Amino acid sequence: MSTIRLTVAQALVKYLIAQYTERDGIEQRLFAGMFGIFGHGNVTGIGQALEEVGGDLTFYRPQNEQAMVHTAAAYARMKNRLQTFACTSSVGPGATNMVTGAALATVNRLPVLLLPGDTFANRVPHPVLQQLERTGSQDISVNDTFRPVSKYWDRINRPEQLISSLPEAMRVLTDPAETGAVTLALPEDVQTEAFEFPARMFEKRIWKVRRPLPVAEDLEAAVDQIASARNPLIIAGGGAIYAEASDALNRFATAFGIPVAETQAGKGVLPWNHPLNVGPIGAAGGLAANRIAHDADLVIAIGTRLADFTTSSKTAFQNPDVKLMSINIGGMDAQKMGAFPLIGDARATLEALTERLSAASNAARDRAPVAALKAEWDAAVDKLIGLNHGGPLTQPQAIGLVNAAAGPEDVVVCAAGGLPGDLLKLWRPVSPKGYHVEYGYSCMGYEIAGGLGAKMADPSREIYVMVGDGSYLMLHTEIVTSLQEGYKLTIVLLDNGGFRCIRELQTQSGSPSFGNELRYRNAATNRLDGPFVQVDFARNAESLGAISYTAATASELATALERAKAEPATTVIYVPIESQERVRGFEGWWDVPIAEVSNQPDVIEARADYDKGRAKQRWFI
Repeated sequence: MSTIRLTVAQALVKYLIAQYTERDGIEQRLFAGMFGIFGHGNVTGIGQALEEVGGDLTFYRPQNEQAMVHTAAAYARMKNRLQTFACTSSVGPGATNMVTGAALATVNRLPVLLLPGDTFANRVPHPVLQQLERTGSQDISVNDTFRPVSKYWDRINRPEQLISSLPEAMRVLTDPAETGAVTLALPEDVQTEAFEFPARMFEKRIWKVRRPLPVAEDLEAAVDQIASARNPLIIAGGGAIYAEASDALNRFATAFGIPVAETQAGKGVLPWNHPLNVGPIGAAGGLAANRIAHDADLVIAIGTRLADFTTSSKTAFQNPDVKLMSINIGGMDAQKMGAFPLIGDARATLEALTERLSAASNAARDRAPVAALKAEWDAAVDKLIGLNHGGPLTQPQAIGLVNAAAGPEDVVVCAAGGLPGDLLKLWRPVSPKGYHVEYGYSCMGYEIAGGLGAKMADPSREIYVMVGDGSYLMLHTEIVTSLQEGYKLTIVLLDNGGFRCIRELQTQSGSPSFGNELRYRNAATNRLDGPFVQVDFARNAESLGAISYTAATASELATALERAKAEPATTVIYVPIESQERVRGFEGWWDVPIAEVSNQPDVIEARADYDKGRAKQRWFI
């Protein structure tokens, strides 16, 4: 057997370069590059290997380890999970900074490869700098924290272990049913150790991403259920977009007159103005989808995890005879809430159902009620984003202005706070990739890093990052990376003085405002209820090298957005939001427990309302 003598790190880099994916005959590299921040745990291992043998694996140096994983996940999302990045860190804090990013990737079913440095396998110099010591074991490091948030985890303690571990890592990354964060912990001494690796290990390998179909008998049973349903509803999730199922969904819904509701990850799978797109569903949903869901007798979930926001914490479906059917590539997701599972690729399954239903039934459904509800919902959105020129700018109006400025192929990116709920209701995408809101993990700090990943995945699109002041303060440093690499972002920073979304949840639950606003400490009360802290966000952005504008009114924001289009580099538009006018709920509910015992009358009242909501929750078995 022919061999090549390489260090573990060199072999790893050389192997990653040779990995490809293929779906529908389209082949592309699995890894678009590697993000990394070097320290003593990886600079002489992976760092040396990237410099010497990694010429075909572009290296990017971000500013924060958590952010680089977010960027990789956003890139993978834009690429429909067919391409991603590897991320390397040193031992200790560099590694654990990636744990939040790993959780986000796994929760959202997005592939990323994490390569944290680890402490010495030979244990001779222990305890090394940044090492965790435990009295009960010497076989644990901080990298064990990746185990619960990784879909595959391994520690490479000997060079030859790489030969069996790498194919398993690639299998998980490229399997739509299994994908998420994959972590290979790399002790810093092992990274530099040499071994005679088989030469065949570095030959080009294509991982075929297939489109499996459910078994025939399940398809036939599904046809019967759909044909007999009087008030069916489709819920489209992110899996429908990753499977590139928009056209198949359009044909299926149109042929059989079934309205389509959207999740956060599925928004945009059909254009907002499609006659059967009834908009968002659930706790942050709109009136059309939620009213249809209330009476639906068959709910067809496509590529969705059926999370609590989507199901209004299991109160959305009140028809006593409702049945659920789930089309999903993953068995766990397909069988949630007692659904009839159709385990397969979303596009292929919809095509198969359309063919069978066309032959078995051409049941024409009355589309007038759906059209009326959609018209009512569209009018409600028009009113919410309508401009009141005489008053202060509101968050809904800001969203409307950004949406109006964006082109049909442009992308809005967001993740946390009050913005995702308002965006879900108000943003009107016409492209399956035009709406990019991370709400599986709803991770503060994803926004700018995620925007960078989206831009790297498709530089032809303008990226509009909408971020609150709280998330911006947590993680804004990838502005520097966007400038360093020449990827322009337009960042619209809405400042409402702290974590006002959670403040609103707090006060709606009967409690007084406490601890969520960005205020100075009041010496008299020893609480954070003094004047607001004034942060000059525009100058902060400028100090990082970005172009900045301030827009306090509707006309100023419209002008700033127009000027930002002509700017050559990342631009931050600072928008102070004085009005706390928000988008109200539309017959959705979210299970947020309220204290059972309190001396505050408002909390007692809120608890009574909460119990009424819980009474509507249902078990689906």
